[in-house]
Amino acid sequence: MFSAVKTLSVTKAIHNFRKVIDSVEYRQEEIILMRNGKPVARLIPESPSQDALEVFGNLHRTLDKKTARALSTAISINQKSRR
Repeated sequence: MFSAVKTLSVTKAIHNFRKVIDSVEYRQEEIILMRNGKPVARLIPESPSQDALEVFGNLHRTLDKKTARALSTAISINQKSRR
């Protein structure tokens, strides 16, 4: 999912903040910020957002047919009870 973790001094991160954020966002890089040789913070890319239907669709494909039908029925019943 993410590329190799990089380390960067806080000072360098401050001076190159835009490049650092671009690396995290566009290259999906994880960066550990270091101060005096010790890690103080970690920048990680935000996970792509998914709506409930996408999550259910991904889950649905991993289940056997009986379990998938039962889950689908339970969700349908729950939705009807909310209305």
